Formats: sequence, C-alpha cells, structure tokens
Amino acid sequence: MRVKISPSRAAGRVTAPPSKSVAHRALICGAWSESSTISGLAWSEDISATCDCLTALGAKVRRIADDTVAIGGLTLAGIPEGAVLPCRESGSTLRFLLPVAMLSGKTVHLTGSARLMERPLGIYKTISTQNGGVFDAEEQRITVRGGLSAGDFEVAGNISSQFITGLMLALPLAGGASRIGVTGPFESRSYTDITARVMREFGVAVDCVGDTFEIPAGAAFASREYAVEGDCSNAAFLEALALLSVDDGRRNLEVLGVPEDTAQGDRVYRGMLHSLADGTRREFDLSDCPDLAPCMFAMAAYYGGAHFTGTARLALKESDRAAVCAEELAKFGARMTVGANDVTVECDALHAPAEPISGHNDHRIVMATALLCTVTGGVIDGAEAVAKSYPDFFTVIGKAGISVSSVM
Repeated sequence: MRVKISPSRAAGRVTAPPSKSVAHRALICGAWSESSTISGLAWSEDISATCDCLTALGAKVRRIADDTVAIGGLTLAGIPEGAVLPCRESGSTLRFLLPVAMLSGKTVHLTGSARLMERPLGIYKTISTQNGGVFDAEEQRITVRGGLSAGDFEVAGNISSQFITGLMLALPLAGGASRIGVTGPFESRSYTDITARVMREFGVAVDCVGDTFEIPAGAAFASREYAVEGDCSNAAFLEALALLSVDDGRRNLEVLGVPEDTAQGDRVYRGMLHSLADGTRREFDLSDCPDLAPCMFAMAAYYGGAHFTGTARLALKESDRAAVCAEELAKFGARMTVGANDVTVECDALHAPAEPISGHNDHRIVMATALLCTVTGGVIDGAEAVAKSYPDFFTVIGKAGISVSSVM
C-alpha cells in the first residue's frame, strides 16, 4: 500500500491503542488458566499470530466481542504432537512460545517469515542442546522437541528480554521450582517487569530479587477477567504528532488512554519528546526503550539533532532500524551517524523527499516517517506494515485532520 501525506496539522482527541506487549502476556497467561476473558485487544498482525499459535497448541480461543476473547484450557498434555505454530513476523510470539513448545516434550514446528527466523534464538538452542532436546532451525521454520525442564538458568542481560519472559511464562508449568539469573547489564528490564505484573494478576507470583527471578513450583494460572492497558510505544507517535501540531504555543491534539501506573518501559516517551522539543536535552539512552528509537530519530531530525546511546539491538528488530532510519531520514535532509551502540542525528532543515519513502516492512519506520511527512509532505511505500501493531494508524490520524490518502 502506498499513502500520500500532505502538510497538515492534527487537532481534537485521539486514544492510544491497547498495549501489544501487555496483550501477548495476558493472552498466554489466560490460555494457561481454565477460563479467562481478555478485553481491550487490538487485532494487529502480532496479536492475531499469538492467538492463532495458542489455538494450535490446544487452547480454546473464542472471540466474543470486537476487542475481547474468552481463552483457556491450555495444558502441556493437551499440546498435539506435530503442532504447527504460525508466528508470522511476531518476534514476541516466537520467543514467548518456544519455551512452551520445548517444555511439552512434543514435536512442535514454529513457522514465520525469513526475517523473523534471522532474529537471535541462540539462548533457547543452547538450553535445548544441554537438556538433550531437538532444536532444528530452517529458513522459515524451527522444529523443537523437549529440551526444557525446571532448573537454574543464566541469561545475559544485554540480549532481548523476550528470552527471559518466555522462560517466565513457561516454567511455572515445569513441575518444580526454577531460577532465572540475569548476568551483566540488564537492558530492557521493564519488559520483564510487565511480565511479572501480568503473571501476578493471574495468580502466579514471581519473586524478583535483584536480577534474579524465582519461579515457584506447582504454580497454577487462575481464571480472571483482564483488561489490556493503553500502549506507550504507539502513544509516542501520537504525542509526537501533537507536538508537530502545536499552533502559537497552543496544543491542539489531546492524547488519551495512556496508563499512569504502568510497568511499560516506553512510559518515558512523553518526557523524552518534550525535553527534545524544548531543547533541555539532546542526549538520550534507549537501552530500556528501544521501540521508541524510530519516533525519537524522526523528531530529533525535526528539532535539529540529538545523540542516542543504547542502540545496538536496533539491528535485530523487524528491520535494521538505525541503518534504515539513516537511509529514509536522509530523504528529508537529515544526517545520521550510526555507531556500534550509538546514533547521532543532525538536520539543518527538513525538505520534502524527492522520492517515495520505503517502509522496509517495519511498522515503526512507517509511522516515524509519516510524522515528518505531515510537515513536508511525502509518499510512503509499504505503508501496510502498520498492521503489525497499529492497523488503524492512518485512519486515526486522518480523522484528527492529517491529510492522508491511498495512491496507486
């Protein structure tokens, strides 16, 4: 899909979409319960992938309203031999459910795009190998059989926290107590905080002592009604749009639905954006909020530049986000210097891109470049990538007054 955005400003009220991070975790916890209700879901590609995979594992997943599912009944014994889990392009789905598949002892196949399968999975392969399991990786399929049981695990803190979350969500069913120790600098800890909070809501108390997670033996996930909170990572794009739409110091766009009490690491988005806008900060650490990077890079270009650290893991996302942003923001006149773990953005003046922007099949790249297009105008190819996390993004900003249209 190709969209054209003309220079325009937003006004009125917009509501942040539900948190994808929270929704993944709530769905898995709900699946382990006898019967739960999860409301406040947005049917992005990633959330649909998690629901489809839980169904393939044997959970009962029934949509009972536009944003609500009844879910439950997943057991290790009930996971069918040879189950095929269609993870599509969802890294969270793949990394959260791989330990479940390994723990079952059954042969389970997890499929997905070639780009998804390029993302690191070495932690799970090492665990499987050490425990006599099977872990075969192909271009678009991973096959596992066994390889996980209760015990002590050590995980490096500078890799994706999704590995830790995957173990946290599976090990309560392992039949014995487990311990997950995080070694070295613990990046993206906030995501494991989200996991622990959601698990507590479903009756499984994970003790977090320093950088160690204690998983109790014999834990059972309780049935409950759970409402997914608003998403800070996508709210950042709406807040950025509000800043771009300020007129004579007057804010014209109000962003609603953002939780005040949240464990989401991306909750820092508002302070980061506003300090960038008022010039009080030009140095930002993204190690605990990497999903904010494309939005922050785009806004740094608008405000004349900034320096970012903690960017190494951006290369392992849906695209190589630092490199891709450097390529696409250059079309607006920005200059980006990408280091091993830092990024510098410089820009003297923005201009309309002379050629279409490429979305690189990455939802956050599309939304970040869309922000700058509201200032300069521009065309974005591959805009359908927003379906991964925020399918209604262009509809929402269009209703708020942004001039956006589909073009051939």
